[in-house]
Amino acid sequence: MIPGYALEDTATGRISAVETTTFDNDQVAAAAALAASARLLARLAEPAPAALERAIGIARIVAHFDPDPAAIEGSVLASLIAAGGLELEAAKAHTSPAALAFARSLGRIGRLDPGFTAGDGAALAPAQAETLRKMLLAVIADPRLVLARVAEQLWLLRAARTAQEPERRRLAAQTRDIYAPLANRLGLAVLKWELEDFAFRYLEPEPYRRIAGSLNERRSDRERYIAEFSATLRAELLAAGIDAEIEGRPKHIYSIWRKMQRKSLAFEQVFDVRAVRVLTGSIADCYAALGVVHGGFDYLPGEFDDYVATPKPNGYRSIHTAVHGPGGKVVEVQIRTREMHERAELGVAAHWRYKEGGRRDAGFEKKVEQLRQLLAPGALTDDDPLGEVGATLFAEHVYVFSPDGDVVELPAGSTPLDFAYHVHTSLGHRCRGARIDGRMVPLDMKLEHGVTVEIITAKDPNPSRDWLLESRGFLASRSARGKVRAWFRKVDEDEHARAGRAILERELGRRTGSLPPPLGDLAAELGFASTELLSIALGAGDVSAAQLAAALQRRERASAPASLTVAQAPSTAPVAAQGIRVMGVGDLLSHFARCCRPVPPEPIEGYVTLGRGVTIHRAACGNLARMRAQAPERLLPVDWGTDRDQAYPVEFSVLAFDRRGLVRDVSGVLADAKLSIERMTTVTHARDKTADMTLGVRIHDLTELEAVLGRIAGLKDVIRVERR
Repeated sequence: MIPGYALEDTATGRISAVETTTFDNDQVAAAAALAASARLLARLAEPAPAALERAIGIARIVAHFDPDPAAIEGSVLASLIAAGGLELEAAKAHTSPAALAFARSLGRIGRLDPGFTAGDGAALAPAQAETLRKMLLAVIADPRLVLARVAEQLWLLRAARTAQEPERRRLAAQTRDIYAPLANRLGLAVLKWELEDFAFRYLEPEPYRRIAGSLNERRSDRERYIAEFSATLRAELLAAGIDAEIEGRPKHIYSIWRKMQRKSLAFEQVFDVRAVRVLTGSIADCYAALGVVHGGFDYLPGEFDDYVATPKPNGYRSIHTAVHGPGGKVVEVQIRTREMHERAELGVAAHWRYKEGGRRDAGFEKKVEQLRQLLAPGALTDDDPLGEVGATLFAEHVYVFSPDGDVVELPAGSTPLDFAYHVHTSLGHRCRGARIDGRMVPLDMKLEHGVTVEIITAKDPNPSRDWLLESRGFLASRSARGKVRAWFRKVDEDEHARAGRAILERELGRRTGSLPPPLGDLAAELGFASTELLSIALGAGDVSAAQLAAALQRRERASAPASLTVAQAPSTAPVAAQGIRVMGVGDLLSHFARCCRPVPPEPIEGYVTLGRGVTIHRAACGNLARMRAQAPERLLPVDWGTDRDQAYPVEFSVLAFDRRGLVRDVSGVLADAKLSIERMTTVTHARDKTADMTLGVRIHDLTELEAVLGRIAGLKDVIRVERR
């Protein structure tokens, strides 16, 4: 016995801390809680009786599920510290490091109940409640802390019987929206039932009293009836050679009310108010027991479900039936193996998604399943890296608070800037600084679970281009980076519009022999609603100068007089070699070879073809060398003549890293050199993010060609420029 506080009732020998039927019979858990308290108080100052009663009550619940001394002693220590009966520093020298770490962590998560105020019984929004549940799991390194926090909530609910109504409703709202679903997800069915009943009692007192009254009027009769029914069924099972355990299963009040609401039933129509459970050793015995039940009692055909042959989606397995017992009273009978019962009660296959509904999150369900298994007795050993459990199970997201208490879910590694852009795009654009838990921090600081983030803003938006650099670490979320890029695209539109108007004016100025087309019609032909949008696209490189020139050329042909219009298809005919002298004579039929396309002053030679005149090759052309070897008599001397204003066709290729504005930049070099683009093709390669361009232009001489290719080679992101 602990000095100064009577923990035993001498008349009954039972512990006088807070009692409920749920845990009264677990004397092992009670003894573990008393032992942990005694170890602490033998070395520390004695706390007030109320604080000790609370600490032992919570520790008894924890010990019922987890006999680990560190968890039990840690929960006692955390309760005493929370009640003001003990200082953490004073406990350091008198308790184990594991219990001390448990108590410290449990104290940290005690504040994670935002969104509730005294007297507020309204439900949280479903998304908010779900995020809070996830956060409660995510912020802890030891999954047993969830159990301890839920146990603390249950004790607070029990103690609130004598509290003021606003406080009761506040606790009940927390329990209904956070802790009862959390216990359900972890498979802590016994805790879940009591949490739900207390929340229902405090939030809906009238329905609770009606159902409780109906049960109380029949309680003694119902208990006696279930005992007699169980004895009769046990005798019949033994006579059939079936080894089975039979136990009564009370249906808790909130569950009865939910069933009445869901199926629009009166209390008398809820058949499982009287219920028994039959536990057997094998599946074969389950069906044999079902035969005994249906053979000895009249069953209700519409109340039979075989979840053994066809388990529920959550893995729950049992046979459910309802029969008329003695006196015609309906009794629900559940039949399952002991293994099925253990899985259903301890939570390895607990049916939280079935009960709660909602959208499935397979990844989160898997992590909760791992937590359930870690909570199982004996699952945690001294070698378990408890400090890494939370990091390995919940590594994808971080959960933080806004100054108003709202919970925000962000990708792991997020910064205050990510938070700002998640809340609102304008808040991100105007962000100039941030506070975390009231302390100024840099904008690239990584957020941790459970912190409160406050954004400091300027009056006008002014993002930085540095925010887009991944190496700087300002933004972890793709959506936030997309919002910053969109801002700068909008800011750059004026610059793009100016550059685009210059390109448009230049292309229109080249066509001095014809009237310019209506600019609105030209924009529409290229797919834009206005000339301004066309100018922006030209400046950004979304539309190339070659595309614009082609559109102008099409409009010129379409507006020419019908008698002068000649339909022209793309020609593959050789280009006439104007200005070339063959054997000193000009104006002979000749054309440039497509394989080498010579330009002055490169050495050239002529080759006599059959029916197509003389083909002009570069003297170093590989094809010409082959033909020289086959028919040297066909070679003729040729020269460039004296016409220096003549332009000659040439092709070259550009390989570059693909980017916005690449085509615009290449076209701009050619336009500055006053060269006409005869054709342009671009092929992009998504795998290596490159663009392969082929261009055909007319050049006056080799010097001009080399200058143009040199300028293009100097453009940003250009890898290689080659003449073809």
